[in-house]
Amino acid sequence: MLSRVAFGVQLKKENHTATGLSARKKVYTKFKREPLRVRAMEKVLFIESGFGADQHGQNATKACKRACRNAIEFNSIPSIKDIVPGGYENMKLHVKIGCPDPHTVDVKDLAEVFPYGSPRFEVVEGGLRANSGICIAELGDANDEMFIAVACVTVGY
Repeated sequence: MLSRVAFGVQLKKENHTATGLSARKKVYTKFKREPLRVRAMEKVLFIESGFGADQHGQNATKACKRACRNAIEFNSIPSIKDIVPGGYENMKLHVKIGCPDPHTVDVKDLAEVFPYGSPRFEVVEGGLRANSGICIAELGDANDEMFIAVACVTVGY
């Protein structure tokens, strides 16, 4: 198994004895990072990523649904039935999504995006809240924020 070496940035406080002042200095440290494994998947075939936004209404589910659709919309893999033992029915999907307010996401609604396979969802705090520039009450806005979500779809068996 190959392991990767990554670099982390740590801020270290230094005291200057001559002036009595303290300053922060960036210290780069090496650490080993083990390869990520997708649980309950024997073989990973490919990984897709996408993003989606809800510009009005602050609806995290809508942004996540668009991110999932964006991740898979430009792919056609007609040989899945030959690659995956058992075909489309045994295809597994691990869908990790980062979005604002992850506790409000309806994963049953997200499952409708995937026409094949059995998706497992992991929704975590992430994505972005950004200013949309306008608040339109008729479109469901409570404020002028828009929600942006990112999705990573891992396909395997």
